[in-house]
Amino acid sequence: MKSPEQYKESLRKMRVNIYKFGELISDVTTHPATRATIEGHAQIFKAAQNPEYQDILTTTSSLSGDRISRYLSLIKNADDMIANSKMKRLMFNLTGTCTGGRCVGWTALNAMWASTYDMDQKLGTDYHERMKNWLAWAQKQDITLAGALTDPKGDRTKPPSKQEDPDMNLRILEGRDDGIIVRGAKVMICGVAAANEIFVLPGMGYEAEDKDYAVSFVIPRDIEGLTIVEARHPSDLREFEESFDIPVKMGGITQAYLLFEDVFVPKERVFMKREHDFSHEAVMNFIMPYRSAIGACVAGQGDVMIGAAVLVAQANGLSEKTFREKLTKMSINNETTFGCGIAAATLGKKHPSGVWLCDPLLANVNKVHVATLPYETKILAQDISGGIGETGCIPSYKDFNDERYGHLIQKYLKACSSAEDRVKAARLVEWLTVGAGIPGCMHGGGSPEGAKLIIRANMEIEDKVKMAKRLAGIEQENKKTGQ
Repeated sequence: MKSPEQYKESLRKMRVNIYKFGELISDVTTHPATRATIEGHAQIFKAAQNPEYQDILTTTSSLSGDRISRYLSLIKNADDMIANSKMKRLMFNLTGTCTGGRCVGWTALNAMWASTYDMDQKLGTDYHERMKNWLAWAQKQDITLAGALTDPKGDRTKPPSKQEDPDMNLRILEGRDDGIIVRGAKVMICGVAAANEIFVLPGMGYEAEDKDYAVSFVIPRDIEGLTIVEARHPSDLREFEESFDIPVKMGGITQAYLLFEDVFVPKERVFMKREHDFSHEAVMNFIMPYRSAIGACVAGQGDVMIGAAVLVAQANGLSEKTFREKLTKMSINNETTFGCGIAAATLGKKHPSGVWLCDPLLANVNKVHVATLPYETKILAQDISGGIGETGCIPSYKDFNDERYGHLIQKYLKACSSAEDRVKAARLVEWLTVGAGIPGCMHGGGSPEGAKLIIRANMEIEDKVKMAKRLAGIEQENKKTGQ
């Protein structure tokens, strides 16, 4: 398994193909736009070597029997899925933000492990064997793996094949005996700058007329024909300032647009090629574990928000007892999303391929909670920390240390702690509530409205009506509803 420095070196060896603000980033490990996310992901490699965290971050490969990163493992049972949640909460505790350059790809490979098995069983394809071979290699190389699902989509009222521009969803342009050529884009993809490879899944379920869009494959992040553009972020200006604005222990979230210009994908890395009947299944296999574990992501950041808010309050001279009720509510929010995800994992079932599928109802209930509760936690963190944490009204690091007036800035920022410690704590609250530390709570992993559709499909209303009728002693059917 790689050390943090070996991980960074693997990124330095890659072809440069990432842009931001019109600039080609020559080294993602040092450039201000990407350095923080690389450092955050490097903490995974560091923590994996720490005996305190090894059982959470590493496991035994079911393919080789070797010790591997859990981020490249097959989730075989409920305990593995619970470890997924514990690991994601831990990484938010350690970095303060998302390490999506590993977790999304991990979920994607598990989703396609099941889907390739089903395709092979029904269609006689060899996708599953390709998956095994690639995964064995990936585990041995200890790669970082991002995942890419979201397409631009274009006009949401039309399917992919009816779009004015056929490239609004990633598609197979040409199928060849030795592979495929793809064109289009995947957008708002997390952690790509920190990844060695990218696992692509279909963005939705497709009908026969849209079969060219039913595609899944894995590629090196620096493959020829792929251009990556990092999205702007509300905290970009502070990302570029070397100071207490970017704490040493923090990570940094990045999201990117992946532009595929006739990219050739070798056959051995293709896991779905126009099998549209299996595209919906692939998406469902992804969202169940993803929406289960995202409750742990936001709980982990919620833990940090509690600590950061109390730090600012104490710096202001106030005891945490002053905010006990609000802190309790923050804790309830954290444990609600974490616990719901654990329940979804525990009540799941094993797929014939051997991987674990979470309970779809609870996984999507968790997604709905994740779309609301973390925002309440953020508001409470701002409330407790006061204006210095909520408004972001703090002079820059350069002004803070200016020879002419820096001593006065520091004098008037001082309270019951040093000015620097107070500002560091306030910046942390700002980072977690309005800055680069924010994960995609509302729409990350899909929209809450999409989750509600799956909830409605799994509510089993008729069974509940029968239960109520039995208990009430009602035997006749309702003339209007037929129940």
